[in-house]
Amino acid sequence: MKRTILFVTTAAACGAAQAAGVGIRAGTTGVGADVAVNVAPTLDFRVGYSGLKWKYDVNTSNVAYKGDAKLSNLNTLLDFHPLGPTFRLTGGLIFNDNKYEATGTSTAGVPGSVKAKVEAGNKAAPYVGVGWGNVAGAGFNFYADLGVMFMGSPKATLTADCTGLSGAQCTALQGQTASEQAALEEKLHRLKAYPVLTIGFTIGF
Repeated sequence: MKRTILFVTTAAACGAAQAAGVGIRAGTTGVGADVAVNVAPTLDFRVGYSGLKWKYDVNTSNVAYKGDAKLSNLNTLLDFHPLGPTFRLTGGLIFNDNKYEATGTSTAGVPGSVKAKVEAGNKAAPYVGVGWGNVAGAGFNFYADLGVMFMGSPKATLTADCTGLSGAQCTALQGQTASEQAALEEKLHRLKAYPVLTIGFTIGF
């Protein structure tokens, strides 16, 4: 009886060990980690977070921006393995706080500066992609993701900094700032469908 109980307990522990895993990854959404659990024979649920910050400069026709791109992504995904544990189809939502913050100076001779903040149109961005590797698989494995995060059209907020300017100079800067919002959004428009490429390693339990 004791042996039976010990066998059942060990089998359950092994089953649990094979049903979950953690991964560490890096890619276009930043550096982060995942936790995955198996919820059906060919289906895993995966949640993870990644973030990164780097210098990024942008030029429109009238303003040169110097600033930082800041990534912050919380993913909730389903991994479907139709052909076995390695290849998978992945879909879900990425809750993001991705933004671009910068200071712009006019290239058209207008004095002063512009403070810019650009955020994703979709804070809950749909994601679809394919992948290789099983985060919830047993042992030590490699995994990768390739897909698209649909962040939507970027939304820019610009504020004129009139410190030290005359009234006429401030008016000119504010006029340029009003028209510059659409120009900056157009410059970053290509990022509304954000490419996702990540690679990492997993340890299954």
